[in-house]
Amino acid sequence: MIAIVLFGKPGAGKGTQAQFLKEKYNLTHISTGDVFRFNLKNDTELGKQAKVFIDKGELVPDEITINMLANEVANNMDKAGFLFDGFPRTIKQAEALEELLQEKNIKFVATIGIDADDEVLVSRILERGKTSGRSDDQDENKIRNRYIEYNEKTAPLIKYYEEKSKYTAVDGIGAIEEVTERLSKVIDTLI
Repeated sequence: MIAIVLFGKPGAGKGTQAQFLKEKYNLTHISTGDVFRFNLKNDTELGKQAKVFIDKGELVPDEITINMLANEVANNMDKAGFLFDGFPRTIKQAEALEELLQEKNIKFVATIGIDADDEVLVSRILERGKTSGRSDDQDENKIRNRYIEYNEKTAPLIKYYEEKSKYTAVDGIGAIEEVTERLSKVIDTLI
């Protein structure tokens, strides 16, 4: 089994691209956002804890996120591997993911960053907010706060993975099919 992490700021297209890539490579797509929404909708204890932070436009603390993701991995060991979307977001989460993958005998292949300009991403998220029902997708200040949090807490992962020769960036601007093709070219060289 393999694991690939899709990396990028909120709105970069990780979820959209994951839908195509999971089919092409027979991977289980584990979206932090979907996992959070499931836990929130079903009012789980982890969901209640996460909601406090999401409603403020803040990142959910590592311990909550890691526990949610560990449950997802354990429940989805039936494909060729995993495609993580929105996780890890901190070095502590990256280390926890590596430990989890080792325990499950899953090979960590790479982190692929989807790069895009902040202003383009803010517009994308505001548009998504019209149908997503997420309070943090409908308020530009909350969106920009998420980018501040990203730059402080998540962006250091680029260097972390570069030092391990596990990071590749692709241009996230363009038609969905174009971005999918760029991502596929990278994945094809890794697996």
